[in-house]
Amino acid sequence: MEKFDFSLILPCYNEEEIFNDSVEKIIKVLDGTDYTWEIIFIDDKSKDKTIGLINKALKKYNRKNLSAYFHQKNQGRGATVKESFLKAQGKIVGFLDIDLEVGEWYIPKFIQTVEKGADMAIASRVYDLNLSGLVRWIGSKGYVVLRKLVLGLPYEDTEAGYKFFRKKRCLGIFKKSVNKTWFWDTEIMALAYQSKLRVAEIPVAFVRRRDKTSTVKLIPDTVKYLKDLIRFKSKN
Repeated sequence: MEKFDFSLILPCYNEEEIFNDSVEKIIKVLDGTDYTWEIIFIDDKSKDKTIGLINKALKKYNRKNLSAYFHQKNQGRGATVKESFLKAQGKIVGFLDIDLEVGEWYIPKFIQTVEKGADMAIASRVYDLNLSGLVRWIGSKGYVVLRKLVLGLPYEDTEAGYKFFRKKRCLGIFKKSVNKTWFWDTEIMALAYQSKLRVAEIPVAFVRRRDKTSTVKLIPDTVKYLKDLIRFKSKN
């Protein structure tokens, strides 16, 4: 059922440091468009005050196009985005990382890119190369090399938490996806490539936030991603 022009999924896990500011910015951008839209908050068993902040946001904005779902146990990024996508009622469905390290101002451009014919619009991050940004950049580029070697995917950035989809065209790959963790981003792009979907890569500025706690663990995450790459390759 397509009730809206656009559905935005906001996966949440321990977001109390940045939640209110980010939601305000996102709604301001969406209100400035001519699209009908909905926001789906989905909390993956946060351990901080995020659940309370989501409920307060629902009361504050008091709109029928805002909804929320709460996991009773942590299920992982892939499971969270997939569940929300299947619930979404928009012709175009997008998700983004609520920390807005890739800014909310890109939202209209991503919607327009799908409107103009892309099945998917995905972010390709351009890093702020200070010392902290350099570490992220090295990790990201290292994963690109591994991914291309193992899976042969042509995309420059499969991992960015900023992806928009034409729902009817992408429903099949969502139903096929099985990974519940962070590797889901790579899996969905591999399935899109195998299905010959039209993917538009949009360069975006990535600005590391200093007011939030990072969950990235470069070496352990890289090792896990490599294992997931090999496992996915062996099954496909």
